[in-house]
Amino acid sequence: MPDLQILIILVIVLALCFDFINGFHDTANAIATSVSTRAIRPAYAIIMAASLNFLGAMISTGVAKTIGGDIVSSAKLVNEQVIIAALAGAIIWNLLTWWFGMPSSSSHALVGGIIGAVLVGVGTNGLNYYGIAKIFMALVGSPIIAILSGIVIMTLLFEAFGRFRPSFINRNFNRLQVLSAALMAFSHGSNDAQKSMGIITLALFSGGYLEAFEVPTYVKILCACAMGLGTSIGGWRIIKTVGGRIFKLKPISGFAADFNSAFVIFTATMLHLPVSTTHVVSGSIMGVGTAHRFNAVHWGVAEQMVFAWVMTIPCTALMGAGCYKLIMFFFG
Repeated sequence: MPDLQILIILVIVLALCFDFINGFHDTANAIATSVSTRAIRPAYAIIMAASLNFLGAMISTGVAKTIGGDIVSSAKLVNEQVIIAALAGAIIWNLLTWWFGMPSSSSHALVGGIIGAVLVGVGTNGLNYYGIAKIFMALVGSPIIAILSGIVIMTLLFEAFGRFRPSFINRNFNRLQVLSAALMAFSHGSNDAQKSMGIITLALFSGGYLEAFEVPTYVKILCACAMGLGTSIGGWRIIKTVGGRIFKLKPISGFAADFNSAFVIFTATMLHLPVSTTHVVSGSIMGVGTAHRFNAVHWGVAEQMVFAWVMTIPCTALMGAGCYKLIMFFFG
């Protein structure tokens, strides 16, 4: 029993570390566009994002239940070693991509880490293939939807405000961009923080600490705090990539990208679907840029990002599997 308690504590600590890293890794999602257009000062933007990430994390647990219940076939088949290995693989990948300034997906990293650790630790029977397919469709489909809806929203804004002077548009959309960035931060917290909630709840349920797969209030508060604190650190390497290297944003296009991203992410949250906020924001910026002019988007940078997206799940699956082997070698 003492060993089990130590492992449960380690799972919770690692899950909160993942949430913290997710916060500073994905800060760019909420504030990169508003910072790059100088709509809001970076320090104020980070404080706003951290606060709204916390509030967003408290509103729902549907995504947590999807992450904790739809990847594995049964929570009883998954032990603490598997969960620790999955989290370790995801954390390593997040730190590597953050160091190189590449906006990869924390969601993909976590899903890949779980798949790899479960395959090695439990076997193919440990995976819920229908649930994985549903999650995969949400992860892949959301940036495509964000690109298309970004084109639509930017085109509508062109039609509505195209006759106004640029100075009038820039002045007014600078103010509106603060609102859209706030919506983006809230939606980010509503989806991303729940992933660690799901992992902690899975560990508590499989360890017999919970009678039903329901996220306890204290788990929600811990994960919301970890996400908010991580966001307060800031992810300046990734902010530079998202905010300026994909497409040169102006206040109106920054507003369109943030508003579109917040709408797509919050819709996914209400449907209990985990999505990559990094992918959605990047897709929105690509869509908004395409509405301006196809060649305005730096597609070389976009290709590098897509490559990182594609590689995330297989790489983190290998890392999760490798971490599980190491854990069992030293502590099995």
